[in-house]
Amino acid sequence: MKMLINVAETVIADALRGMAAAHPELTVDVENRVIVRRDAPVAGKVGLVSGGGSGHEPLHGGFVGPGMLSAACPGEVFTSPVPDQMVRAAAAVDSGAGVLFIVKNYTGDVLNFDMAQELAEDEGIRVAKVLVNDDVAVTDSLYTAGRRGTGATLFVEKIAGAAAEEGRPLERVEALARQVNESSRSFGVALAPCTTPAKGSPTFELPPGELELGVGIHGEPGRERRAMMTSREIADFSVDAILEDLDPRDPVLVLVNGMGATPLLELYGFNAEVQRVLGERGVPVARTLVGNYVTSLDMAGASVTLCRVDEELLRLWDAPVSTAGLRWGM
Repeated sequence: MKMLINVAETVIADALRGMAAAHPELTVDVENRVIVRRDAPVAGKVGLVSGGGSGHEPLHGGFVGPGMLSAACPGEVFTSPVPDQMVRAAAAVDSGAGVLFIVKNYTGDVLNFDMAQELAEDEGIRVAKVLVNDDVAVTDSLYTAGRRGTGATLFVEKIAGAAAEEGRPLERVEALARQVNESSRSFGVALAPCTTPAKGSPTFELPPGELELGVGIHGEPGRERRAMMTSREIADFSVDAILEDLDPRDPVLVLVNGMGATPLLELYGFNAEVQRVLGERGVPVARTLVGNYVTSLDMAGASVTLCRVDEELLRLWDAPVSTAGLRWGM
């Protein structure tokens, strides 16, 4: 497989050096693998720390900045960061108002963030933690017990980040993050597998002419494989799978997310079909975001995430944000 890299062993360090050069508003510790907004810690502000395996960019490092995360910890490709990274990040952003860990529900991430919480609290940092588990495709997977954390991570980080930016206390920021997670559901589809730099070949087999319904962001199996479907058919299946588990009493935020190798031409066409299904099901749409935000290296495919929002959550979603991967209102 052809990749725009030097050697697999330096992929993360090379990417972090490039990120530091492109974004002087961030402090990028290449050796210790911590990305921090340059003005941290901000007096009186709750610090937001997230992280996970690399390969899902712009998640999480691309979401560090005003209105979103205070710091992010990139692990090896598809591998959790280690507790030392998280403790270092928490110390860098703690102003005395406490720190919120935002954790996708994968076994390694959960264990390491739990350990980091204990270590940070031993150092006198007050830490709360929110688990993101929005994927309705399967209950358990190769990487986790319970539902996987996927596209809703963006909604949690944006809305909790806006609340923290307003100076809300840790308990309120945590409660809002939990509300967003509980109000969100996701479903993903793979058209072609992804390739990790270390392996240099596809991480799973997906025969030509087939797709994986309910795929995870590491290429974990979904609900079933079928012969290739049209965009219209995929939208019907994906949205219906979400609505079986989510009662949209309120308007929804919609994320139509590319897995890394799907062109925007296709994503916008897919969004048209998602909007059609939601209209047919009587679900009002408050805002829509289309693009590559929670990716899986070079996987072809897409995911849909819906989040029910009330007036407060919608206001926080609309609040200004300035990060490498998400920017508006500033």
